[in-house]
Parts: sequence; structure tokens; C-alpha cells
Amino acid sequence: MYKSKLPEIDTKEMAEIDCLQQDELIRIEGRTPLHGSVRVQGSKNAALPILAACLMIPGRCIIRNCPVITDVGYMLRLLECAGCMVEQVGNVVTIDATNVREYRLPGKYVRKMRSSVILMGAMLSRMKEVGIEYPGGCVIGERPIDLHLKGLSLLGADISVEGNYIYAGAKTLKGARIVFPFSSVGATQNIILASVLAEGETYIENAAREPEIDALCNFLKTAGADIEGIGTSMLRIRGVEILHPVSFEVIPDRIVAGTYLFATMVSRGSICLKETPIEHLGSVIEVIKAMGNDIRVREEQREIQLYCGGRIQNLPLVRTDIYPGFPTDLQSLLLVAAVTAKGELVLEESIFNGRFKIVEELRRMGAYIRENGNQVVISGGTELSGRNVIARELRGGAALVAAGIAAEGMTTVVGTCYINRGYEDIVRDFKMLGAHIDRMTENEREK
Repeated sequence: MYKSKLPEIDTKEMAEIDCLQQDELIRIEGRTPLHGSVRVQGSKNAALPILAACLMIPGRCIIRNCPVITDVGYMLRLLECAGCMVEQVGNVVTIDATNVREYRLPGKYVRKMRSSVILMGAMLSRMKEVGIEYPGGCVIGERPIDLHLKGLSLLGADISVEGNYIYAGAKTLKGARIVFPFSSVGATQNIILASVLAEGETYIENAAREPEIDALCNFLKTAGADIEGIGTSMLRIRGVEILHPVSFEVIPDRIVAGTYLFATMVSRGSICLKETPIEHLGSVIEVIKAMGNDIRVREEQREIQLYCGGRIQNLPLVRTDIYPGFPTDLQSLLLVAAVTAKGELVLEESIFNGRFKIVEELRRMGAYIRENGNQVVISGGTELSGRNVIARELRGGAALVAAGIAAEGMTTVVGTCYINRGYEDIVRDFKMLGAHIDRMTENEREK
């Protein structure tokens, strides 16, 4: 039986306060076009569920091309707390889940990262029970986990929510038909993790189709899972008795790739992205090309080349959507590009409410933006001016760095812990492309 109560603790607000209290800053001296080449890191949103899945495999798994970011660090700490032996050397992570013994996950890590919720499906598969606090993460609107809990309940889990604590237990998980009312990446991942070792067959209808879902399914199939329909909205999973250890490579991060493409557009530079997930960037490439940029795809070399000359032209309307539509995670980067382009753009957010937190900061830099519910109207042609700005979520933080690169004068970005959640080293990469950018502490700034 699934019973829900509202959380007593506002974990999103706690995460924001904790981040802003940290004293690391990013300082950018703007008006420098980006030029050069950079490698795209491993995908955050693919790595996290794959790492969670390792918990289900008694033995030693090796995950290559795993990004060195704080969210991965939190996930690895959670796996250690469950009893896994974990080793990370650069982008290679080794997880030995032979002796998983603890079903309760510590709140100090759970509250840092929303993706901790996908450990529920993995823990139920392996331990038949899990205790977890309400997950944290970025403050980008309402992100309820009811779909996760209802889906797990249909598989046979007995779930109770008391205050900020969730407990789930099941003597046996059994396959079921699960129909999502709307596509949810996290809920799809959780049900996949819970069903690959369940008795019988599970059907997931209206499953998310994001590349990160495919990556998780391919990892599990390599480990012995029986999954059909990968890449479609209808997944069929036949439960197996056990999964075996594997070595697996994480796909490149399409959102990081998009971040660097839009930052290059904003700076009016040129870039060659290496090891790029070209097949996952169709809608992004279409928007960039339609705005008047010269973008070239070299599929065999896995490279994208972008050349930006004069002022770009805004499109009448861009709407975020589930994959393969324009990704919500790149909405704030497009917003920055639109501020500096010719004409007017209407940007409609259809995935999350509350994801226009960057608007206030861009206005302080000189942007003309009007908010109207889930839309913003951007009047282009603005020359941004450097200011002290605050990152309040991951992708918005990266967008503020891009705005600083384009702006006249000095920009200082506070709240960089959000950026570190998804980018290995955004300062290193932009430096490689010629940006005048550095990290510093608050004390160093005051000297």
C-alpha cells in the first residue's frame, strides 16, 4: 500500500542555502570569442542510474568514462554506505557489490542529489527493502516522486511515507503493467531497476525515451537482463534470477555538448567538439542552425564543428519538450543566446515550472526579458554587462558563466557548487577555448 504525506522539511531550500554558503567563485573577464577544441565528458544522467544498478550485481563492475563530478561522488558514497567497495581512478570507477548489507541510506548524501531516489528500485531488487529520506537536488520547480512510488507499489512493494522518510519493502517483487500518465525519466529508471530481477514480466507504457534510459538498459542487458523495446516508449522486461559483473562505458553528455555549443554561439567564436553524441543532439543542432550559425557534423569522427560570425537571428518560438524535443536542460543556455541575438524569441518551458530563475540575474546584466507563466519573451540585441550573479541551479549556473564570457567587463558567479554537480571542470574547458576565466575564493576576491 502506498501512502503519501508532504515532506516536513524543505530539502530544496536547505540545498540552496548550503550551496550559497560555500565561498568558491568563478570570475570571468568577458568579450572573448571562444576558439579551439574540447572533449565532451561522460554523461551525468547516464552514469548515475548505471552506478545505482551496480548495487544489484554481486561482484565487481568497472564503469569507464564516468564523469568526475560531485553528483557521482555522492552516489559513490551512498553505495559505500550500503556496503559496496568503491574505487575511482580518474574516469574509471570500480564497484564491488558482493557484500551489500545496509538498506538505510544516509540523509546527508540523499539530500544533496535528487538522483538518489533511483536507488529505491535497485535496493528493493537487491535487499528487498530500502529506507531513504526525500531526495534533494536543484531547485527547478515541483518534481514529485509519486510516479516512482506508485510504480514500485504495483511491483509489490509496501511503501510508507512519514514526514521526510520513505520506507519500502517487499518479500517478492512481481512483474506488472505500469502505465505512466506522462513520460518521466527518473520513474522509468526506477521501475526498470526494480523489475529486471522481479518474477515474471513487466510492461512499462509511456516510458521515457531519453538516451540515458537506453544507456541504463544496455548496461543491464550486458549484465544479463532481458529487456525489449529499448529506444521506444514501450518496454518489456522479463525478470531474471541474477545479473553478472560487467565492464561498461558511459555515453558522452549531450547537455554538456549543448552547453559548449551555445556558449560558443554567445561569444561569436568557433569550436570543435570531440567525442560528441551527435545522434542525441538533433533538436539542438536544428535550433543552432536555424538561428544562422554554420554547424557541421562529422559523424565518423564523432565531431561537431560550429562557426559563428555576425549577429545571430532569434526564432519566433522554441518550446522545450521530452526527448527528442529541445531539452529543458539547455533552456537557460538558449535564453542567454537569445538575449544577444537579433529580434524577439518566445521560449516556452513545458517540463518544469520554476525554471526561469536565471531571468533575474540576466536582467541585472542588462537583458530585456518578460515572464508570462511558463513562457519568457526575450528582446534580443542586448549587450550584456558584467555583474555579480548567483547560480541557483546546475544548468542556470553554466548559462551564467556563458553570459559572463559574452558580457562587457567582469562577471563573478556565486553558487558554483551547483555547476560542479554536472560539469567536471567548466573553468578548465572554457580556458582551453580561450576564455579569461578563473576560480577563486571569497577571501581572494576581497584582497
